[in-house]
Amino acid sequence: MRKTARSKTARCSALFATGLLALSSLTACGNESAGSTPDTGGSTGTGEPVKIMVGGLNKIIYLPAVLTQQLGYFKDEGLDVQLMEEPAGVEAHTQLLSGQVQGVVGFYDHTLDLQAKGKAVESVVQFAEAPGEVEVVSDREADAITSPRDFKGKKLGVTGIGSSTDFLTRYLAVKNGVKLSEFKRVAVGAGPTFTSALRKGTIDAGMTTDPTVASIIDKGEGQILLDMRTVEGTEEALGGSYPSSSLYMQTEWVNSHKEIVQKLANAFVKTLKWMSSHSPSEIADKMPADYAQGNGIVYAAAIQHALPMFTRDGVMPGDGPETVEKVLRAFDPDIANAHVDLSKTYTTEFVKNAAG
Repeated sequence: MRKTARSKTARCSALFATGLLALSSLTACGNESAGSTPDTGGSTGTGEPVKIMVGGLNKIIYLPAVLTQQLGYFKDEGLDVQLMEEPAGVEAHTQLLSGQVQGVVGFYDHTLDLQAKGKAVESVVQFAEAPGEVEVVSDREADAITSPRDFKGKKLGVTGIGSSTDFLTRYLAVKNGVKLSEFKRVAVGAGPTFTSALRKGTIDAGMTTDPTVASIIDKGEGQILLDMRTVEGTEEALGGSYPSSSLYMQTEWVNSHKEIVQKLANAFVKTLKWMSSHSPSEIADKMPADYAQGNGIVYAAAIQHALPMFTRDGVMPGDGPETVEKVLRAFDPDIANAHVDLSKTYTTEFVKNAAG
């Protein structure tokens, strides 16, 4: 990464570290849940029932899911949406394919991975165009790992094997000349489990999100190697925008329940527009009170840091799908050897109708 970009990253991280640290234990609780836990708050028991699995209810990268519930937009559309939690993306789409939930709020890249495996899944609302992920290196390895070229022989932490952090880690290694057989991926989750693994030496570096990043930096236990919390940082690391958090669903279900999907799109697009026209503190005020842990100013700072990654209309960024395909083809033989029809991995039909 260019020195100017890394200096800017360091300054931004320092600015938000204090504020985000107070949130680390809260987000960790969501990441540590065993299995799928329903979020009963906001479920009215009336309207069309829809179950949506979220890859971490407290994660700021998935903030639009809970915020839509809090704003009452699901209810306004005549929907009774139950938000559930499964922190590992690979487990979330397993729930989707088994029919236990109708949608997943998770990373768009899973739609390509699943298509290569014969499963038709598509993004219907695109929340973000940057991953919001950071590659953090432990202090003891800071001199040895100065770029992904130094991943050889190292233990790298990911949320779970087959997760989006796993996808991105493998790509960064291959892109920089490191073979997949030359380093070890270790599933360490997020929050305190990730931090503990870094501290104990179970991993030398790893990919995670805020507020875990802020906690590590504040305690002097690690340094930022790559920052993909902004579109600019993402373009520098991956060569283009990387659409991440989204609402994705099975294509067959979408086609047979268009009225419900349109209502979901209406609600989410309304939320994204609301976010773009309100301050971080106003957004924080609408979220569940315990998310701020008694400090609304701190929570607002965390939201401010994340806002640039979100779209305003739920529309897929033009170069996004191609960048994701390039990333996955670099290391995934299933995708490299398959014809992936990108036009079938997302649709803008519903969000454009919602905007119109």
